[in-house]
Amino acid sequence: MDEKLGKFIDDFAALVQLAQAGNPRQQAGKQLLEALTEHLGAPAESLAVVVENVPLHRFVDADILMAEFAAQDPDSRLVGIGGGGQRHHQSLSDMVQQSQLFPQFPLSQPDYTNLAVGPEKQRQAVALGLWLFTFAGYPMAVLQRDADPRSGRPSASLELLAADPQAGSDFLAEYRSRMESQSVLKGQIISLTTAEYGPSSAGVTFHHRPNLPASDVILPGGLLQKVADHTVGIATHRESLKRHGQHLKRGILLYGRPGTGKTHTVRYLLSQSEGATAILLSGGSLARISDAARMARALQPSIVVLEDCDLIAEDRSFGHGPQPLLFDVLDAMDGLDNDADVAFVLTTNRPDLLERALAQRPGRVDLAVEIPLPALEERVGLLKLYGRQVAFSAEALDAAAEQTAGTTASFARELVRRAVVAAALDSIPASDAHLAAAVEDLMADAESLTRSLLGSGEPARAADLPALG
Repeated sequence: MDEKLGKFIDDFAALVQLAQAGNPRQQAGKQLLEALTEHLGAPAESLAVVVENVPLHRFVDADILMAEFAAQDPDSRLVGIGGGGQRHHQSLSDMVQQSQLFPQFPLSQPDYTNLAVGPEKQRQAVALGLWLFTFAGYPMAVLQRDADPRSGRPSASLELLAADPQAGSDFLAEYRSRMESQSVLKGQIISLTTAEYGPSSAGVTFHHRPNLPASDVILPGGLLQKVADHTVGIATHRESLKRHGQHLKRGILLYGRPGTGKTHTVRYLLSQSEGATAILLSGGSLARISDAARMARALQPSIVVLEDCDLIAEDRSFGHGPQPLLFDVLDAMDGLDNDADVAFVLTTNRPDLLERALAQRPGRVDLAVEIPLPALEERVGLLKLYGRQVAFSAEALDAAAEQTAGTTASFARELVRRAVVAAALDSIPASDAHLAAAVEDLMADAESLTRSLLGSGEPARAADLPALG
């Protein structure tokens, strides 16, 4: 460093120290260093700070645990730290050491942030606060701090000061043990989100568990039960499978044309998995498959849903080089212990794009099920389902189903919607005539693009999947 620049920095730092030391507002009230030394019974500046990083999606769990630890001590306190914006950019160790030179971190009120703990539930968590309490009779001080990616802090943290190092180690061991066994995420349906600062700063979104009866899923006879038995049913026999040395980890691939009902089938599986943690990945969040697998292991029984997995599992033989996310998927599925009660549910519109290893090797995907275009009987059932609040006659439904061969479940829903909209525009109740007109309109040559967008039209033959086993 240039000598003149170094001297300027030193002089400027000294000037700031003098200004802050002479500021009566900064000196008012009890200071951080004084409070820590008084609580710990030892000079705080002589103690080592131990930092425990907390993933963003587990920060609310850490907040709940810290409140529980503090509640065990009737004399515990939660205080904030003043001192302006610099408190957000400095570690507890930095604040303690600088406090020896001049008072600049007075105690104040804690900072809080609202965090989701369910689809419609929030918790006011400590975003920046100092817990002063005893653990097993030993005084502890823990600075709880939320993540702030904008300040270069991608994860939350707990910064621990303890006069007795062994007591501090025991506290962290107990904290980690509880974090392994309890979480607000357990038993919930969540999707992983990717924030603007990248996956490391991403959190979770909670979703309501669907309430979807089997009668609302129109598939060929026995197909829905086959899928449910493999995904959800196996979990009900986990103890028997373990006794006989059989693995619980399982994977199922649902494939078929767009609009045939793959996502609807997944919703049914989620509705039948009460008590299981479900982690949903789609689009950009597919990049978080490794995070999802770790969470699924910790929060089992779990279901990990990867929608449109062909986006990340393209066959490497296509000449584009290795696909990093493909390896993450394979590693995540292979990396779980066989006794992990985790089901991977993958959906794709393009089974021909999947790498053979993903679909062929047991332990990754051990069941592949095509969700086909609905046959005549299913098309009638779909029209009845989506038109159950409309007075269409059985004859009109049969006729509509006969004329819409090769169309999807999405098409049937749109067909009923168009009939109802047309009736509303006529200011009269929907009738068989409206349904017939909607069929004629949607099946006309001019609507070929609409049919394509609904996943209908002349079905392209998908490549046969390799034999499993």
